[in-house]
Amino acid sequence: MFDDLRDLYQEVILDHGKHPRNFGKPESFNRMARGENPLCGDKINVYLTIGPDGLVNDAHFDGRGCAISQASASLMTETLKGKTEAEAEALFGHFHDMCTKDDHEHTDHGHLDPEAVEKLDVLSGVREFPMRVKCATLAWHTMNAAIHGDEKTTTE
Repeated sequence: MFDDLRDLYQEVILDHGKHPRNFGKPESFNRMARGENPLCGDKINVYLTIGPDGLVNDAHFDGRGCAISQASASLMTETLKGKTEAEAEALFGHFHDMCTKDDHEHTDHGHLDPEAVEKLDVLSGVREFPMRVKCATLAWHTMNAAIHGDEKTTTE
């Protein structure tokens, strides 16, 4: 059963890596940040449109990188739409902990959308490959920088 789930997760990652959703620079946005992983050369730009009510109305990305960084960015942009800035930051915290901590289920990030968490779980296996954690978290660090008005971030 566990192997079937792992295979499914791998299929989702490959699909998002090969056919990323929300890829490309949108015509309009009001928050943007550039992210770079200097160890492997992955580069990503995240574009957000945040409304006056604090909702993420749109999220896009572009750049180049491995399948994991592209899949993570694709899943992130799908997950963020319709979330508040606070929810986006909580999802960032959850995602980061999921990729870096064995006991991440016990970390309280406030109320998180269960569907969003389930969607992001496909990348939980990256924790087993420490060199790939920065690939998976690059888009998230970049999104967090965009929310906070920082135009550039790295995963050093």
